[in-house]
Amino acid sequence: MIVVDMETVKLSQIVLKWFPDMMPVFNPDELNSNILLRDGFTVLEPEDALEIIHYSICEHQSSGLLN
Repeated sequence: MIVVDMETVKLSQIVLKWFPDMMPVFNPDELNSNILLRDGFTVLEPEDALEIIHYSICEHQSSGLLN
């Protein structure tokens, strides 16, 4: 049996831990976005954090274009 330790965090937590200099890039709504981490926050690697941040930027840009 495989046990998965899923955890929901805010994008702001990820940015603050790994790339705090990027905080001004995001608006409050983006920073407040929920991110579901399959293995939890404690095992998040910098490469994974950067991928999540990149995806979040793309997601918010595309949703902004749809409005």
